[in-house]
Amino acid sequence: MSNSTTLAFTVPDMTCGHCAKTITGAVIAAYPGAKVDIDLATKRVSIENAGDRAAVASVIAAEGYSPA
Repeated sequence: MSNSTTLAFTVPDMTCGHCAKTITGAVIAAYPGAKVDIDLATKRVSIENAGDRAAVASVIAAEGYSPA
């Protein structure tokens, strides 16, 4: 039985593929088992199997983005 949790953030300043790659890379570097799904059209980032919400938000913010 899996204990996976999905976290979802809106990142209004994520505007392009480079932004998406930067966020994905940072999250996977911090949480190697994480699965990151990004929808640029809605500026939504969904992450499975990562840390708690505040910790993941800090990882995204450290790359210069504003997760909400």
